[in-house]
Amino acid sequence: MAESMMGLKRSCRCAEVTPEMVGQSVTLMGWVQKNRNKGGIVFVDLRDRSGIMQVIFEEAECGTEAFEAAGAVRSEFVIAVEGTLVNRGGAANENLKTGAYELRAKSIRVLAESETPPFPIEENSKTKEDLRLKYRYLDLRRPDIQRNLILRSKITASIRSFLTEEGFLEMETPILCKSTPEGARDYLVPSRVHPGEFYALPQSPQLFKQLLMCSGYDRYFQIAKCFRDEDLRADRQPEFTQVDMELSFVDVDDVIDVNERLLKKVCKDAIGLEVQTPIQRMTWIEAMNRYGSDKPDTRFGMELTDVSKVVEGCGFGVFTGALENGGSVRGLNVKGQAGMPRKKIDALVEEAKGLGAKGLAYLAVNEDGTYKSSFAKFFDEAGLAALVEAMGGEKGDLLLFAADKNKVVWDVLGTLRLKLGREAGLIDDSKFNFLWVTEFPLLEWSDTENRFMAMHHPFTMPMDEDWQYIDSDPGRVRAKAYDIVLNGTELGGGSVRIHQDDIQEKMLEVLGFSKENAFEQFGFLLTAFKYGVPPHAGLAYGLDRLVMLLVGADSIREVMAFPKVKDASCLMTECPSVVDPKQLTELGIEVSETAEEE
Repeated sequence: MAESMMGLKRSCRCAEVTPEMVGQSVTLMGWVQKNRNKGGIVFVDLRDRSGIMQVIFEEAECGTEAFEAAGAVRSEFVIAVEGTLVNRGGAANENLKTGAYELRAKSIRVLAESETPPFPIEENSKTKEDLRLKYRYLDLRRPDIQRNLILRSKITASIRSFLTEEGFLEMETPILCKSTPEGARDYLVPSRVHPGEFYALPQSPQLFKQLLMCSGYDRYFQIAKCFRDEDLRADRQPEFTQVDMELSFVDVDDVIDVNERLLKKVCKDAIGLEVQTPIQRMTWIEAMNRYGSDKPDTRFGMELTDVSKVVEGCGFGVFTGALENGGSVRGLNVKGQAGMPRKKIDALVEEAKGLGAKGLAYLAVNEDGTYKSSFAKFFDEAGLAALVEAMGGEKGDLLLFAADKNKVVWDVLGTLRLKLGREAGLIDDSKFNFLWVTEFPLLEWSDTENRFMAMHHPFTMPMDEDWQYIDSDPGRVRAKAYDIVLNGTELGGGSVRIHQDDIQEKMLEVLGFSKENAFEQFGFLLTAFKYGVPPHAGLAYGLDRLVMLLVGADSIREVMAFPKVKDASCLMTECPSVVDPKQLTELGIEVSETAEEE
């Protein structure tokens, strides 16, 4: 039978005992991890968020009632135990943080009983994720998950401490906002008092933080909840947390400087990692050309090689056709893999097709110096030798080539580089390689929209020397934009913002906004900019991604308390769910039969 605490006070958490407490009376509280009844002695492993303490019950010391109660407790019972902390001596358990101590119990109080959990509460659980997420409140008791979330709290505290000392003000921005058409899909919230009208949940605090700069607050930050209605993956959730900041009277170097110092402090505080500064910088075009990615993993080589000039006029239609259409031919040198089975090469070809390419060409340099290739008949011996030399090929190497528009070639080879690098064991998971990627294109062409779209957002400042091309060659204009990358994952991104009326109006015009439409969507911001706006810039981190990478987790679900699954549903609360028809009526909403069927 469960009892109340009846004035009982916990001395400390289980793994927070100190040498000075040895020989003293100590009261611990927590969950029963394991109970081992050895006849004349009962061992109970008591667990809380700090760790495990072994508690020993001997009838002669604790009395018959407590001894029998200890023998009856089961896994996940919540108990309070009072006893004397002693040294284990020669029986110390080096695998436990508290392995040098044990608690010799005098009394036990059962504070709550527990049914048998649907899965064991243990580290590195082999239980299927769906079951764990259905009972997330139990899954959160696992020590590895608790360590992740405790570290997340520590990281957040470190960020707050640093930014506050740097003169940033923590300010909140609205959760109910105006819907804007650019970017990912908004989550919409119907208004009861404004029938037929909707709020949107914020994808980021972007416009509001720019308004705070207009209002003279100089340096702002926020640990902000953001929402995007997009497909999920390992490092993406429909609701996520962003470390958001904005600074006035700064340029690119100022933002990078403060954030390098922030990362240095946070990584040191969190995991003792010494981040070397200044962090390497690389332009967007260099990252794409070398790695096929704007968030390259620089922990290993296997860089892309442009062989367009080498294969000009070769007679192989796949190569020459790509060049004639303004594309390129690039390759990867997969060292030592000339003997890769044809079945695996065919699988790589299919993967390339899935990424938008028409195929993938290959050339294996055999150990005897001969070649095995899918296109050898289009080259003479000298042509093949020149291609191998351009690729840095040696005996035993496998050379893979993609030929298409640059974007397709980058996507294909960038993806295959990561896959093959991982399979070959080239990636050192103990490394933390930070990288700034700078000078992104201001605009990118959308075939579906048949127009240029902002690569970041419509308020990003162009590079001063490139603005002259905004009408004649918009795709040539670079932005004062920057991303911070860690081990091939984008941690965050930002830019210098447009603060001049004429540039902002032109930018919106290029993006297809009429003046009327621009004011309909962003009127409050454009009007505010007429009243003296300072030059300003900002950056935002994905907090969940940062924590995921620092703890070495495979998914951000492992560092979020209550995550959603891949269809954006919560298995524990069973949301989203249908609502009372009365609520829909009040909102003037009718659910169609098609939606109900889906």
